[in-house]
Amino acid sequence: MDPATIVIFAALIIGLIYGSVGLLSGFCMMSGLRGWWAEGDGRLARTYALAMGIAIAASQLLAAAGLVDLGKSIYLQPSFSAPVMFLGGLLFGYGMVLSNGCGSRALVLLGRGNLRSFVVVIVLGIVAEMTLKGLIAPARIAMVQASQATLSANSVPALLANIGIGAVPARMVAASVIAAILIIFAFAHAPFRKSPGQIAAGLIVGLLVAGGWYATGYLGADDFNPVPVTSLTFIAPIADALQYVMLSTGSTLNFGIVTVFGVFAGSLITAIATGRFQLEGYRSPQHMLRSASGAALMGAGGVMAFGCSVGQGLTGLSTLSLSSFIAIAGIMLGTGAGLRGALRVRPLATA
Repeated sequence: MDPATIVIFAALIIGLIYGSVGLLSGFCMMSGLRGWWAEGDGRLARTYALAMGIAIAASQLLAAAGLVDLGKSIYLQPSFSAPVMFLGGLLFGYGMVLSNGCGSRALVLLGRGNLRSFVVVIVLGIVAEMTLKGLIAPARIAMVQASQATLSANSVPALLANIGIGAVPARMVAASVIAAILIIFAFAHAPFRKSPGQIAAGLIVGLLVAGGWYATGYLGADDFNPVPVTSLTFIAPIADALQYVMLSTGSTLNFGIVTVFGVFAGSLITAIATGRFQLEGYRSPQHMLRSASGAALMGAGGVMAFGCSVGQGLTGLSTLSLSSFIAIAGIMLGTGAGLRGALRVRPLATA
C-alpha cells in the first residue's frame, strides 16, 4: 500500500479503538472535571491525566528517536495568538458544559443511540466550518493578525534549550517531568488504583495519540505526496467529515475524517455487542437550545484554540507546545465556569 492508504487504515483502527474505549470507560474531560469538582469522584479526571502523561511520554520518545517530526504539526508554529487561543479555550470549555460533553464524546454517544449528540455533531461541524472558512473566518483571522506574536521558543523543550541544555536532553527532561507529574497525580488516587478499566482506558488513549503521530509522521511520510503530521483531534475533522458526506465527489479522505467515522463506528459496534444501544432524545425545547448553543461555542472556540479537549488536551499537549498549555488553561477555566460559580450551568427543570 502507498503511504496515504496506510494512514487511512491506521486512522480507521485508531478511531475504532477510541470509540470502543470511550463508550466502555466514559472517557471525557468534561465528565472527569464534573465528577472531580462537583461530585467528589476523581476517577475519570485521573483517567484523563494518565492519558495525558502516556501521550506525552510516548510521543516525545518517537520524536527523540527521529521517527516523527512534531515540529511539522500545527501546534508548534513559530507564531501564534495567545489571546485568541485562550479565548477559544474559554468558549470551548463553557460550550462543553452546555452540551454535556465534547465533540469526541458526542461521536461516542451518537454511536450508542443518543440523538442529542446528533444535533451537537451537526451544529459543531457547521459552526467550525464557518469559523474556519465561512462567515466567522474574517473576524477570527483579524483577531489573530492583531494579536499574534513570534516567540524565541514555542515549546517547553525549546525553552530549556534556550538556557543551554541540548535539544535531546531538553526534550527528555521536559517530557519526563511533566509526564511523571501527571501519572503520579493519576495513581495517587486510591479509587483510581482500584479501577483497572479506567487505568486501561488512560493507557490506551495515550498510546492512540502516539499511534496517530507515528501513522502520519512516519508511516505516511512521502516526499512526493506528503501527509499532514497530526493525531487525534475532532473539531476541524468533524467539519471536514460533514463536508465529505455532502460533497464527496472530488474530495479525498484524510486521517481526521476517517478517525471521525471510526470513532462513531467503534462506539456503535461496541454498543450493539454489549447491549448498550438505546435511542435517547431531548427532554424539552430548552434542553435542545442549550445543547445546540454549547455545540456552536465548541465549534467556534475549538477552531480559535486550534483544538478541543482531545486535540489540545491530549494531542497538542503531547508536543509540549506552549500554545497548547494556553489553550488548555482556557478550556479548564471555561469548564470550571460552567460547573461552578455565578455562570454555572444549572440543571433544567424536568417538568
